[in-house]
Amino acid sequence: MDAEVKTPDEYIAALPEPRRGEVRMLHELIRREAPELEPHMESGMVGYGTYHYRYDSGREGDWFVVGLAGRRAYISLYVSASDGDRYLAETYRDRLPKADIGRSCVRIKRLTDVDLATVAELVRAAAAAHPGA
Repeated sequence: MDAEVKTPDEYIAALPEPRRGEVRMLHELIRREAPELEPHMESGMVGYGTYHYRYDSGREGDWFVVGLAGRRAYISLYVSASDGDRYLAETYRDRLPKADIGRSCVRIKRLTDVDLATVAELVRAAAAAHPGA
């Protein structure tokens, strides 16, 4: 992605089709389901909301609650929230069977592979896990 991209809209506009349309659809879903999570650019992707973290080691910083990136082979939806024991993304593995789900990342090859109502629920749960983000 071009280093000159400064806004989420510029980021999305720079993606090739059909990825652009799919990422735009997810962007709109995130904005609708979690309007309190303000979109911004973070590490070459669109971040939504921010929260402060601090590890036991003393390392700390700020990161997004939800992140969205259009990759060549898939769309990455990062969910930086947990239910206390596991990352939220992991808890949706059975409900998003065609997505490749890691600890906090949902990789989607095509939007038609996933139930958007379930994705919307995951986004709402992430926002609820970080009130005031």
